[in-house]
Amino acid sequence: QVRLVESGGGLVQPGGSLRLSCAASGMLFSLSAMGWYRQAPGKQRELVAGINTRRTPNYADSVKGRFTISRDNVKNTVYLQMNNLKPEDTAVYYCNQDPSVEDWWGQGTQVTVSS
Repeated sequence: QVRLVESGGGLVQPGGSLRLSCAASGMLFSLSAMGWYRQAPGKQRELVAGINTRRTPNYADSVKGRFTISRDNVKNTVYLQMNNLKPEDTAVYYCNQDPSVEDWWGQGTQVTVSS
């Protein structure tokens, strides 16, 4: 049974930084492309950053240059370093395989950017 547990969210002022973590279990993590997704109120969930098995990242235009995705295949964990946060980054952040698997969504971690 796959379990994805996100952590690291919180309340931060505009321009601030957060580092999200996602611990994976029950899956062949090192063989899986992974992604960070977010869902803001009233909006569809979107992929903001992905990383393949060769650690090649890709980013949505809205976060390019501000967010950095990375992975640790020993700890089965994927990270999202978020810098220069903006109010429009406010959302619940989730990790999942890329492309996502419907049954694998976890609880997510709330990120709120506000002064």
